[in-house]
Parts: sequence; structure tokens; C-alpha cells
Amino acid sequence: MAQVQYYGTGRRKSSVARVRLVPGEGRIIINDRDVEDYIPFAALREVIKQPLTATETVGNYNVLVSVKGGGYTGQAGAIRHGIARALLEADPEYRGTLKRAGLLTRDPRMKERKKYGLKGARRAPQFSKR
Repeated sequence: MAQVQYYGTGRRKSSVARVRLVPGEGRIIINDRDVEDYIPFAALREVIKQPLTATETVGNYNVLVSVKGGGYTGQAGAIRHGIARALLEADPEYRGTLKRAGLLTRDPRMKERKKYGLKGARRAPQFSKR
């Protein structure tokens, strides 16, 4: 009586999302909360749904997500990446569609580390002639 599940791990900035796709009516649960409760911005909720709309599977799967690290934007990007990877596991035919939409590429931009002698990654101490 094992239920079919598809897994995908998504990352962006310092956020990591573990995504589980289960056949269902299209609910999105993030950290045991509904997507509307967890992410207050409609634009970011649309970002999360991009892989589902691209593959036309909006009402087919319940999306169960465990995400940690970063802020709203990073977490939304990580969830999007994880959903795209899980959809690829569900049906390899989606690869072309997801790749053309740029949803399988991991965003490489990370926070630059602080360097010694500077106040931040690039911020130098104030210059004074005397």
C-alpha cells in the first residue's frame, strides 16, 4: 500500500529545500504550513508554482516542502528548483520543457565572503589623507 512519491532537493543562496511530490489535488505545504501562510508575497508564490505551470501539472500533485536557511526570496527559489527536480524524477519527458524555462539550473550567486583588512566583502575603511 506504498504511495508513490517523488523527491527533489533545491538550493538557492543559503536556502535548502527538500521537496516531496505526492499525487493529489494541488496543495502546497511548506514547513507544515499552507503556502499562503508561509510566504506573504503573491509574486513569490507564483515563482514557486512556475515548474508546475510550465509542465501543466498544477492540480496533479500535492507539494510537501521542508525548507531552511535564507529569507523568503532564497527559499522560494530553492523550492522552485526542488519542484523542478522532483517533476523530472516523476516524468523524464519534462526535461526539455523545464530546461527551456531555465528551471533546472541552480542559481550560483552566493554571498561573497568578508576579506581581512576590509569592513565587508569589498567595503574598505574610510580613507583619510592625514
